[in-house]
Amino acid sequence: MPFADIFSTLPWPLLDVIINVVAGLGALLLTYSVFLESERGQDALFIIASACLLVYSLWIGNKIFSVAMAGLLIGSTIELAEILTGKHKHIN
Repeated sequence: MPFADIFSTLPWPLLDVIINVVAGLGALLLTYSVFLESERGQDALFIIASACLLVYSLWIGNKIFSVAMAGLLIGSTIELAEILTGKHKHIN
């Protein structure tokens, strides 16, 4: 039975399930945001996705993943703030 190992550990604690759902949502949003044309929408989704994945990376204790998601969260927040205030410049 291929799923015997997965189902043998049930019931999972509720917090573990919530954290894994948040991580999955973050991964899906991060992937979807790459395909958005609107910079404002893309940055907004980057913020949500990186926050979700930052929570997950802190939960599992991965320092490198935490730094990467914190960097993406900060960078996306700054860029969205620049877009909303009209200070964002495109460099060609």
